[in-house]
Amino acid sequence: MDSEHHDIMTISQVAKYFQISEMTTYKLVQEGKIPAFKIGSHWRIQKSDLTELIQQLKNGERI
Repeated sequence: MDSEHHDIMTISQVAKYFQISEMTTYKLVQEGKIPAFKIGSHWRIQKSDLTELIQQLKNGERI
């Protein structure tokens, strides 16, 4: 269950993961450039979606 818990990340965790600001992360999520979903008023990001996003960025796509 612990590994499942770490598969869902907060804006703050994603910002640290990408080493960018929380404000930039929030903006990218709101613009749909980082795939995310809301639970109540809180954004959550699935880590596997970030892995896919990283692969797209490596292939030259821009966000």
